[in-house]
Amino acid sequence: MDVTTCSLTDNELILGFKEGDYSCFEALLSRYQSKVYGYIFSVVKDKDIADDIFQDTFYKVVYTINSGYYKDENKFIHWVMRIAHNLIVDYFRRIGKMPIVPNRPDCDVVDTLKLHDENIEKQIMRKQTNANIRKLVKMLPPEQRRVVILRHYGRYDFKEIAEKTGVSINTALGRMRYAIINLRRLAREHNMYVEF
Repeated sequence: MDVTTCSLTDNELILGFKEGDYSCFEALLSRYQSKVYGYIFSVVKDKDIADDIFQDTFYKVVYTINSGYYKDENKFIHWVMRIAHNLIVDYFRRIGKMPIVPNRPDCDVVDTLKLHDENIEKQIMRKQTNANIRKLVKMLPPEQRRVVILRHYGRYDFKEIAEKTGVSINTALGRMRYAIINLRRLAREHNMYVEF
């Protein structure tokens, strides 16, 4: 790609590409690649998905230009970003994670997608943490395991736990304390991420 090609406007590059000069398309891609990809990645937060959406975006760009449907309005990058945005929305719809966005001028779809994405991430992390804790609890000595199950899964207070297990409140509290110490140790030994 030479200096002359790089100095052409978007419209001139599009015309050159339509006439078969592929270096014109390379110049367009080079000019906007980081902006388009950066936007896609900032919303989907996954490299593979961002790569796919980026490729699909420029496939649509090439197809539309080659088909003669592109209307030259000096807004090439806005058009490309709109294609990328629509593909992102399609992706979220496909996986069934599309948030409901109110139809108000003050509502930003991108911010809603980011917020929704963060909520999904938190849900996944919470599920993983809960699964890890269940595995670790099974490794505890029986008296500690019982206290943890009654406290966290049964939602019993320590007075009730003491009554159910036939021990004093102090013993129930002590078993809970040792259970947490053991859970932390087991988590380290098994390379599991958990928060207690």
